Amino acid sequence: MNRFSKELFLTLACAVLVSTTSAQITPVSSAVQKTISNPMNLSYRFCLDVPSRREAADPTIVNFKGEYYLFASKSGGYFHSADLIKWDLITTNDLPIEDYAPTAVVMNDAIYFMASRGAPVSIFKSSDPKSGKWQVANPSFPIGMIDPDLFVDDDGRLFFYYGCSNVNPIYGVELDPITLNPKGPATALFNSKRLIYGWERKGDYNNQGENPWIEGAWMTKRNGKYYLQYAGPGTEFKSYSDGMYVSDKPLGPFTLATHNPISYKPEGFVAAAGHGNTFQDNYGNYWHIATMTISQKHMFERRLGLFPAFFDKDGDMHVYTGFGDFPYKVPTKKIAGPEELFPGWMLLSQNKPVEVSSELQGHSKAYAMDEEIRTFWSAATGDKGEWISMDLQRESTINAIQLNFYENETKIFGRSPDIFYQYLVEYSSDDKNWNVLADKRENKIDAPHDYIELSKPIKARYIRLTNYKVPGGTFAMAGFRVFGKAGKKAPAVIEDLLVNRYKTDRCVVDLTWTKPVGATGFNIRYGTSRDKLYHNYQVLSNHSIKINSLNSEQKYYFTIDSFNESGVTKGKRVIEVE
Repeated sequence: MNRFSKELFLTLACAVLVSTTSAQITPVSSAVQKTISNPMNLSYRFCLDVPSRREAADPTIVNFKGEYYLFASKSGGYFHSADLIKWDLITTNDLPIEDYAPTAVVMNDAIYFMASRGAPVSIFKSSDPKSGKWQVANPSFPIGMIDPDLFVDDDGRLFFYYGCSNVNPIYGVELDPITLNPKGPATALFNSKRLIYGWERKGDYNNQGENPWIEGAWMTKRNGKYYLQYAGPGTEFKSYSDGMYVSDKPLGPFTLATHNPISYKPEGFVAAAGHGNTFQDNYGNYWHIATMTISQKHMFERRLGLFPAFFDKDGDMHVYTGFGDFPYKVPTKKIAGPEELFPGWMLLSQNKPVEVSSELQGHSKAYAMDEEIRTFWSAATGDKGEWISMDLQRESTINAIQLNFYENETKIFGRSPDIFYQYLVEYSSDDKNWNVLADKRENKIDAPHDYIELSKPIKARYIRLTNYKVPGGTFAMAGFRVFGKAGKKAPAVIEDLLVNRYKTDRCVVDLTWTKPVGATGFNIRYGTSRDKLYHNYQVLSNHSIKINSLNSEQKYYFTIDSFNESGVTKGKRVIEVE
């Protein structure tokens, strides 16, 4: 087919798609969004170096005067939100926004900011961060470092933590709150013990032998206890996670927390939950924002994830990552546990059949539905009229969709006003008569992981996405995801979970089970106490898994939940593993 014929075909295809739409032209997408889904739907900036790719990582969120400010590596600015749902970008010429791993802290009615850099380092402050105006608070901080963290104690004392190395430890030092300079030499606080702590081992599945990168310190204080989190084993791995040490003093001595790692998401559509920070919202709920990995075009191709965090009655902290890339509610009150956040909307799109307008070699249409952000379907072009249509195989109740675009063959660097996607989403019960689900043909907002919550659920079997504009490259999708309910019955309880812990390496455990009829996935819950199964390990399709991330010196307890498009069936039997 020559170029003219192809353009004519796509134009006619687009006309046919529009003409088959029914009289309903009012979209059913929600005007008042109450839920979100990871990865966060931010305007991730295209990096300034080749290859052309988006990135954000090493995030810090601070709550300043009841609103939220998000700082992340290489973002060309920082983000602001009033509700943790909608974020707008604030640009500035006053901050070193090209430096990695920024940190921020609220002190003296201002936000103080610094980022990774060799000495001398500047520390900045702003009492009006919405304006993008900052001033230098300390022009010559004498410690050159990577991954800084500023922490203000209840008594006004100021501390500084830093470190990013596969050799050196995490350090801490007290600062003078007036001069913002160290009051003495830094103290080495802790380093890797990868032979004992399996989560510190490198690799997507913690199965490599090299020394990990220990980095990303962040201090949280609660009820007189100091919780110092750190990241490992490497930002490019699905196993990227945050561990934690605790102390009754800001500079230690520190001991390993009972529950580790505190933030861990090794599987799912998008994996990893490392190097971030912990903060409180306006209702007193704790949250943990973290780095999530793609790492295909470049090791530093990354996204951000936001997860609820909790402290139990014993003061043990954990970050809830179960179903961590499914929709969940953003609360408007103090909550007691993660069960209050899950709306019950299940994944309907996994491995469903699709038809497409065209297909680029090596990027099959199946990759849009395989629940793996590291693969993607691509149309042959980025032209208006390219489309993808999904068959859910039965009429289903749909509550939300997530459109994860991918930057295939882009030549974009930095930010510009014309970076956005324009498209039309439609739904049908018979693949013939179509209604509008979301009309974004005039959209001018950059939303590469566009999450669309419906104002009311709809019934449909088919969902179709038609391209009208991409900012560059081809029309490509890493994940065309649909959430809601289908069918009438959740899967049966799994009764035969078998757990085998290795004697030669007690960081490793094998789990096997029989897949119940109707199950599409599993969530392994485990922990170091029978009533504290805080770890979540999601498995799709398979009925066995090897976990390499245990603490060799602790006892563990395991159970397994099954789920499908109708709901979740909790495991009833908890297995103790010495």
